Amino acid sequence: MGIWKRWSYIRQFKLNVLRFIRLRNSPDEIAKGFALGVFVGLTPTMGVQIPIAIFLAFLLKENKLAAALGVWVTNPLTAPFIYALEYEMGRMLLGMERARLPEELSFGIVRDLGWGVLLPLTVGSLILGTICAAISYALALRFLPVLRTWRIQRWPRPRRPR
Repeated sequence: MGIWKRWSYIRQFKLNVLRFIRLRNSPDEIAKGFALGVFVGLTPTMGVQIPIAIFLAFLLKENKLAAALGVWVTNPLTAPFIYALEYEMGRMLLGMERARLPEELSFGIVRDLGWGVLLPLTVGSLILGTICAAISYALALRFLPVLRTWRIQRWPRPRRPR
């Protein structure tokens, strides 16, 4: 059984917060990497978001771990809501009709349906990603020095019988 199956989501969240707090760079460098990760996390690149964020952080010389942690803004619990919001934003901005499932399937119909979903989703993700990246940069820059002063207690471990 993988370690991620034994840990609760709360424990995983706490461990990610600890990793974020313990990063050794300046708050500005960490906040830039985190904002980059949030931006990439809000793009419709499911499955490859962390490698993309780390690659971009490497190219832009930002904090790679902070970028990888920022990607977790989209997770199995938040992704349906985020992508639905991005799709609706993009659809309204582009003045497109809401995509509907076709009555019959052919390559052309599926291609048009994919374009009718992917284009508004991409436009909405660029807008929402930019806004959320700016907000996350400001919040990380403001709260990282405060978070570093906190003393976070160890997670209680179950005792093993001898």
